[in-house]
Amino acid sequence: MDVKILGPGCARCFELERKARRAVEELEIAANVEKVSDIQKIIAYRIMATPGLVIDGKVKCAGRIPAIDEIKKWIREAEGTRT
Repeated sequence: MDVKILGPGCARCFELERKARRAVEELEIAANVEKVSDIQKIIAYRIMATPGLVIDGKVKCAGRIPAIDEIKKWIREAEGTRT
């Protein structure tokens, strides 16, 4: 599983990264959680506001910080599509 946090490094971006890492830990899954701050890479995902959350290549949210339970739901959904 690949989880990316898109953002230039603002406090909101770090908060989303913290929540994403916690969601992965609580679900006890193997996942690569990566912070992406390169603006060209962020633009490639076609989001207009940061922070953004991408799970296995799909943008799940942009411009807000979702709750940990919401992130966990998206991770479970992504796991379900992998089987």
